[in-house]
Amino acid sequence: DNEQLLARMWKLVSAGNSGGHPLLRSLNDFKGRQTWEYDPNAGTPEQRAKVEELRANFTKNRHTQHHSADELLRLQCASKIASKQYSPPSDPLPEGAIPDPTRVANHLKGAISFYECLQQDDGHFPGDYGGPMFLFPGMLITLYTTGTLDTVLSPQHKQEAIRYLRNHQNEDGGFGLHIEGGSTMFGTTLNYVSARILGVGPNDPLTVKARQWIHARGGAHWVTSWGKFWLAVLGVHSWDGLNPMPPEMWLLPYQKWTGIGYLHPGRFWCHCRMVYLPMSYVYGARGTCADTDLTAALRGELYPMPYKSIDWNKARNQVAKEDLYYPHPPVQDVLWWALYQAEGLLCGSWLRKKALAECMRHIHYEDENTRYVDIGPVNKVINMLACWLEDPNSEAFKRHLPRLHDYLWVAEDGLKMQGYNGSQLWDTSFAVQAIAETGLLDVSASCLKKAHMYVEQSQVIEEAQAPLSEFYRHVSKGAWPFSSRDHGWPISDCSSEGLKAALVLARLPADRVGTPIPPERLYDCVNVILSYQNFDGGMATYENTRSFHALEVLNPSETFGDIIVDYSYVECTSACVTALCEFRKSYPNHRAGEIVRALDRAEAFIRSIQRPDGSWYGSWAVCFTYACWFGVSGLAARGYSYDSDKAVARACEYVLSKQAPDGGWGESYLSCQDKVYAQLPGPSHVVNTAWAMLTLITGGYHVSRDPAPLHRAAAYLMRAQLASGDWPQQHISGVFNRNCMITYANYRNIFPIWALGLYRRAVLLGEDVSH
Repeated sequence: DNEQLLARMWKLVSAGNSGGHPLLRSLNDFKGRQTWEYDPNAGTPEQRAKVEELRANFTKNRHTQHHSADELLRLQCASKIASKQYSPPSDPLPEGAIPDPTRVANHLKGAISFYECLQQDDGHFPGDYGGPMFLFPGMLITLYTTGTLDTVLSPQHKQEAIRYLRNHQNEDGGFGLHIEGGSTMFGTTLNYVSARILGVGPNDPLTVKARQWIHARGGAHWVTSWGKFWLAVLGVHSWDGLNPMPPEMWLLPYQKWTGIGYLHPGRFWCHCRMVYLPMSYVYGARGTCADTDLTAALRGELYPMPYKSIDWNKARNQVAKEDLYYPHPPVQDVLWWALYQAEGLLCGSWLRKKALAECMRHIHYEDENTRYVDIGPVNKVINMLACWLEDPNSEAFKRHLPRLHDYLWVAEDGLKMQGYNGSQLWDTSFAVQAIAETGLLDVSASCLKKAHMYVEQSQVIEEAQAPLSEFYRHVSKGAWPFSSRDHGWPISDCSSEGLKAALVLARLPADRVGTPIPPERLYDCVNVILSYQNFDGGMATYENTRSFHALEVLNPSETFGDIIVDYSYVECTSACVTALCEFRKSYPNHRAGEIVRALDRAEAFIRSIQRPDGSWYGSWAVCFTYACWFGVSGLAARGYSYDSDKAVARACEYVLSKQAPDGGWGESYLSCQDKVYAQLPGPSHVVNTAWAMLTLITGGYHVSRDPAPLHRAAAYLMRAQLASGDWPQQHISGVFNRNCMITYANYRNIFPIWALGLYRRAVLLGEDVSH
């Protein structure tokens, strides 16, 4: 039947140029680019049957296992996996047995052999970076509005997108903010609209249940501000029902001495800034889809009352209780009321025209300096919409279209939009460190050599277009990005992990893993890392903290926390500390005094934010387990250990207190949103277990204490390993802005390898692994 026809074979294409698309540009021949292409002739009948089996299994278990396991990627690599050199031991590890070094080495050989099968020719490790449920709808609304839906999405894309919606609709009929979250108005309203744009009818069980959920909570005007924005773009929510996003804010003075300069959006966290930049343009221009039969139908479907009867002024501040993570403080309500009153004067004025032109100047700068990838999926599609509103026939708009595919990922649960154009450099840098830590170079040399290629090719070696200050950009040259060089935004922890990977590889034989990156390029990276240090001694993400933390009172999102300024984080600070410490070992005379002073201040910051119970709160993965690894690693790099330092000891004891009876650790994503440790139900999580092991071993717990907890943890990881050498995909591991979870599909491979490798060498063989 038609569904079977559409469910033929998808294939991942790495470093592809979309068939030589004339509007695509790259700095390094598209290294790291990941796109999925449908090939009706690909695959044997057996492989196609296997695809259907994988899809059916996911759908059957979708309400208990929300997370796809990247099975289509693994199926594409099946021939490599079948012919790999090593597999883990097949005989079960006896209950209560202490693993021996040979047994652990054999598990590691199987794991590395498997993981190398997923590695691409350009050296990176691909993987699903989905999870959020609000990204794909924004792209669909933009494509529908601009008339390019069928240009970008084939029938097969649409079929897989519908599959994804059916698989991730909650049992109550709603959709969450992310795949494991409870239903929200934001998720439900936008995904209802997505289904209708994709051709799902209003009487389909999917839409009927979702509409009932929406109506039971008052209607779609109870959606959060980002949801109101997208509905207004589509023409199914009045612009009068939004709190203002005036583009005139981009005309404010930036200089601090003016006082008001602290409120300039150039001082916002870059992800916040780069989303509200095109949002303010579209709001200021009232960019709205032309009326169609579908938009007319949606105005009737989304609300339990007549559309014309809705009080849009009141709707501005109406948000469903399921969505309200960050309520408006009173000062916001006063501010939005004042701006709302002023909007009638600003619309169509000379000031509005000047502000819109200023916004487009910054939008074009962002597009050009990221090769139209843009910093993330939200600003990507709104930038594209802004370019179309400015000129539907512009080359800028047309250049956006092929880069949309950089954000799309296909797995057994369907087609999704990722939270970035991937996590390629981040994952590859971690993979290098993990695999090198095993000491099994005879097994891993070819894998490390290819990874070295990707690390070298992904470093930012040219600055963004000058003048940086005019466009509020931080220094980039020498940094490593999160994903690919074409993306190019510099990040503190990605630069640090990239630098550590480069240093690790430089210490291995060049004839086995490739020529080291020249010192001058490493010096450039150190320059970037040092530039990230804030007044509090910590390091933020992409830029320094540019305004007061109190500015968070203006956070208008309702859904996300801590978005207005770029804060210092334990993860970013520790990554910078460990990178600088490793760099000093190889280059002790380069900026020695500056590095020592930076390390002293960073160490003090790490200590200052440790909680009384010994933990650190994690902002970028789940959660306390993750942050404790970073906190302890930063202090250990400075020479402290369980025996010599109370902060390290308290962190290790905290982690030990969370060990489960099965020997592992399992922390729920609820820890992130509630900021209190939450235990996962059921078996432990292999990624949390690996982080806990890395914390204890890096902290030196095993040196003077009974290593029995580590033996039990290692045994858990070994028992959890699959016969292929892979590990199972369990609950979601990543987070951003406190409240939204995101997938890191490679973590299930990287961190068990790292933990078992370090365990074998440090605990079982007694090696000094302090590098």
